[in-house]
Amino acid sequence: MGKKTFFLRIGILVLSLMITAYSSQALASVTQDKKVEVYNFDNRINSELREAFSGMPVLDYVKDVVAFREAHKVSPTTLPTDDAVLVREETISGYEGIPDLKVRTFQPKTRSGNLPAVLWIHGGGYILGSAEAAEGLILRIVKEGNCVVVAPNYRLAPENTFPAAIDDCYATLKWMADNSKNNLMINTERIAVAGTSAGGGLTAAVALKARDEKGPSICFEMPLYPMLDDRNVTASSYQVTDGRVWNREDNVKAWGMYLGNGNGKKVSPYAAPARATDLSGLPPTFIMIGELDVFRDEVIDYANRLMQAGVPTELHIYPGCFHGFEIFIPQAEISKKAKSEYIGALTKAINR
Repeated sequence: MGKKTFFLRIGILVLSLMITAYSSQALASVTQDKKVEVYNFDNRINSELREAFSGMPVLDYVKDVVAFREAHKVSPTTLPTDDAVLVREETISGYEGIPDLKVRTFQPKTRSGNLPAVLWIHGGGYILGSAEAAEGLILRIVKEGNCVVVAPNYRLAPENTFPAAIDDCYATLKWMADNSKNNLMINTERIAVAGTSAGGGLTAAVALKARDEKGPSICFEMPLYPMLDDRNVTASSYQVTDGRVWNREDNVKAWGMYLGNGNGKKVSPYAAPARATDLSGLPPTFIMIGELDVFRDEVIDYANRLMQAGVPTELHIYPGCFHGFEIFIPQAEISKKAKSEYIGALTKAINR
């Protein structure tokens, strides 16, 4: 083959690659620009939720985060109690030199031997929420699961950007796995991690970090409607704009606050677990999501990828349900069903 023919073929190959690259970029652009149906929640909401949902106020979670936290702060005098559960607040050492943090511990008052345990991580978009806000649910988990629960008050953005939250949650897991430090008499072979929304995202992140660092054994993870992907490019991320629920605008702003200057293409999978390229070796997983949740598509994709990686995975999708529906409208039958299903799955997993 002559030099002229050789360089001609090379030129054709380079041109083909350029056309392919251009076509891929164009396709991506078309995909991103493609219009999707913005959901009318009043028409699509589950009938069991409709009446209560119609009276829900519009909430601006991200306009003034500090003011929102203060307005929705849980008063100690209003916390639910249960005579069968011992509740304590403790301070534990942070992860690799980070500040100490406060955790709330829950255990049955009547117990024998080491018990399974759950690291429960509260939600709030990485910018809001507290361990106290989930106390009613945690008390139920302790009683039905006959287990210990530890709930950290991890540091929040925007004051504390990534990796503050994951560091605090991972420090809590390591503390739970060392009975010489926690005095909780935990069966360290039966520790699960669970949480809602941002707490679900942190659940997935903790599981990834524990796997990668060969850290404490996690027998089960339960990310509930988890906040997994900072990119906000799925159809559902565009379809949910109703101001009464966590929507696209809230999500984009919250991710910006959490990632700070790290908001870009090199985002760590410990910040946004959807960016993890390898999901093998993770613990058995239970995931739930509502059909009208802004996170729906990223959650379904994550569940599919877990299954493709060989991780035993159970995915529940609730029709006509929005983000955190079982918390906002607990009296609805579908809310009771969802809560019973995920508490049941958790109880079964940790008591095997």
